[in-house]
Amino acid sequence: MAQLPAMKNEYINRQFTDSFSGYRRRLKIEEGELYDCENLSSAHYPLLANRKKRGWLQAVQKPQGLLAKEKLAWVDGGTLWYGGEATKITGLSEGEKQLVSMGSYICIFPDKRYYNTADPSDCGSMEARYTSTGAVRYSLTNIDGTEYKNPTLSDTAPIDPENAALWIDTSLSPHVLRQWSEALSEWVEISSVYTKMSFASSGEIPALFSLHDGVEISGSLLDELNGTKLISALGGDENTADFIVFPGILDEAVEQSEGYVSISRNVPDMDYVIECRNRLWGCKYGDSINEIYCCALGDFRNWRQYMGLASDSWAASVGSDGPWTGAVNYLGYPMFFKENRIHRISVSAIGAHHVAETVCRGVEQGSSKSLAVVNETLFYKSRSAVCSYQGGFPQTVSEALGEENYFAAVAGAIGDSYYISMKNEAGDFSLFVYDIKRGLWMREDSLCVSFFAPLGSELYALAEGRLMAMRGSCGETEPYVPWMAESGILCYQYPDRKYLSRYNFRLQMEEGAEMDIYVQYDSSGVWERKGRIKFRGTGTVTVPVRPRRCDHLRIRLEGKGEFRLFSIAKILSIGSDMG
Repeated sequence: MAQLPAMKNEYINRQFTDSFSGYRRRLKIEEGELYDCENLSSAHYPLLANRKKRGWLQAVQKPQGLLAKEKLAWVDGGTLWYGGEATKITGLSEGEKQLVSMGSYICIFPDKRYYNTADPSDCGSMEARYTSTGAVRYSLTNIDGTEYKNPTLSDTAPIDPENAALWIDTSLSPHVLRQWSEALSEWVEISSVYTKMSFASSGEIPALFSLHDGVEISGSLLDELNGTKLISALGGDENTADFIVFPGILDEAVEQSEGYVSISRNVPDMDYVIECRNRLWGCKYGDSINEIYCCALGDFRNWRQYMGLASDSWAASVGSDGPWTGAVNYLGYPMFFKENRIHRISVSAIGAHHVAETVCRGVEQGSSKSLAVVNETLFYKSRSAVCSYQGGFPQTVSEALGEENYFAAVAGAIGDSYYISMKNEAGDFSLFVYDIKRGLWMREDSLCVSFFAPLGSELYALAEGRLMAMRGSCGETEPYVPWMAESGILCYQYPDRKYLSRYNFRLQMEEGAEMDIYVQYDSSGVWERKGRIKFRGTGTVTVPVRPRRCDHLRIRLEGKGEFRLFSIAKILSIGSDMG
């Protein structure tokens, strides 16, 4: 009798995956990592779970900017809204706005407008300009505008002067005003001399300007009076002619009846503006300008106030090439970025601010809104990666996002999470969330976010014509969250006759939630549905899935509603040579 070969018994081996480590867009990934996903969250790590439902607050027709103070502020179609109500700030220009908070004020750039949230009547333009409409008179005065009468103008001292007589010494340049002191028997220099400009207007100048404003004067027939001046005194009302007083000596009183004299308080044009230490800081590149500025302490209207004090305005030229790409207040220091530089301002208590430069990966052009601080760590999108920064050199944190290039990044931060919306080379957007505590990435969906702003425990976003709460703490919440999780390539590592005979999924779902299970064999590109689960009540279930024999496979779970995936068990079998 012929003998048949003996059949070996089939051995069973069980492997568990009970820790899910987020998104990793690589060809070879570890068990529990996801090659692709949608609307998942690491909040319940090590479980796999869907993100929270978002809240929809209201439609926004033309979103231009977003800011969080005690309430939300945003710009829609040229109008500033605060706390859900339109303000008096209207007619803003087209394009995106930078909304910067300084105390109770909202400063709007590039329009250079402001709004006081504590006093809505206090709003308007940061800049001011007055142009004369009649004759302008110039005279020599003291600091309060009182004129010096009949000074002698000569290069030699007057003979036999009376007590308190005045002499303008023209032998020196600039000229010096002296006063005869009978008690000292000598001419004493008056060190602080002022020029007064009087106008035919009544009350216009005091309504536009303030004491110690740094202003630009132009159009004066006396060239030495044109340029940057500091207002030392001003006055005038509806019954009295206006005047301003500023430092400078004048040989004699002069009246100008022709031409126009202009006084202007200007705010520089700036690419990016931030608030730090009760000042606004900004930067500008272009038209032979490569500079960083700050306003006077506590005064966003004054950028040319130079009084020799620590509170003065400040400006510095920068030698590095290329346009500015972003700015941020990081741990109390103003920081300005180029694509290959970080410029950090060391703020001095005496006003001697210093610019330090680090040559490293900076912020990518077009990704200025990717700058966000999460638990004292700064994150931003560089040309090559999403980077973290803690004061030394930036570190890459986005290896999990794969080789695809992303651009136009917009980011926000809440809790331990860094949200970043950006597009790939094909123009498709993705919203990713980085859990910095666990070092995990998740992809939520294709939401194109224009602005983020954190307020309290919620992160708000202007996206696709809506103001929304990303964590759903307010507003009309989504009816359900559609989600998807896709594994990497599985089973290619099993040698010999070992094969995968079954998957068991252990999960919990809420009432009304459902899930489909798909399998793709040998990279065919075809997903075969292996089953559907639809719960009628919240519970925990074990779902068996039996794949066919193959070299390798992928698994995709798709569903909607609340779910928690506890574990995936793989049942491995070792078959016979005849199997």
